[in-house]
Amino acid sequence: MPESACMMSDFVDYVNEWCQMGHLMCAACFTHLLADGRLRDQVATCPNCRVEISKSTASRNLAVEKAASELPSECQYCNKEFPYKSLERHEEYECQERPTNCKYSRIGCQWRGPNHETNEHERNCLHPTKSGFEVMAALEAYDAKIKEEKKMYLTLIDLLSYEKIIFNDLQMKPYRTDEYVHKLFYETARFTAFNQQWVVKARINNSQRDPHQFNERTITYQLILKTKTSTPMSIHFFALKGPFSDMKVSTQIYRHEFTEQVSAICVKSCNEYVY
Repeated sequence: MPESACMMSDFVDYVNEWCQMGHLMCAACFTHLLADGRLRDQVATCPNCRVEISKSTASRNLAVEKAASELPSECQYCNKEFPYKSLERHEEYECQERPTNCKYSRIGCQWRGPNHETNEHERNCLHPTKSGFEVMAALEAYDAKIKEEKKMYLTLIDLLSYEKIIFNDLQMKPYRTDEYVHKLFYETARFTAFNQQWVVKARINNSQRDPHQFNERTITYQLILKTKTSTPMSIHFFALKGPFSDMKVSTQIYRHEFTEQVSAICVKSCNEYVY
């Protein structure tokens, strides 16, 4: 694997491509190598041997993919190891430590805890005994949330009909600040959109110390315009899960007007929880 693949190995699928000389690269890095070649108007090459690579010349190594799918991966909730191919199902449906909501959440219960404690909580939950007035208030709040989600999807459909649309598949690399207590942050390489240069920066748990010690982690990101603009530029933007990403994203649509004085937006929420 090239060095860029090593950094992404915990976040991407186990699909692998290899060049004509047999050098492996993960699917995400392979895609980015092809994209970089197109951006530079150059032929994409293998980072190890510099032989030309393309969709037609590279091939998948099924033996390596099968071996990778069997590699042990640790469940983030119970810390037990499972084959990578079955880890997602275990974390979503089987793990007894996975965070679970009360079945009465629709009528206002805010409890969220380990799955193995759910039955005991629901037996003692007070929400089923609440008055109709209290239940209606919770249902109205729930309906408002669903209405807002529907509005977002309709807005997404409308945005797809715009004349100028740009999609960018970005990879974030980890960095640390120069402060006495180094804080972790992520940053993309510069990319082009609407004839301007941009960068996306992201932080875990709003730069909280030791985020690995917390079960629930959030990502906030910032879109930064790196080139100067003489006229205001109003854009809509949002983040989606990439084609080779396992991150769970709760998409929100944002609008911002970039000017010569204001070249960066406030930090925005990327997702509810990073698993």
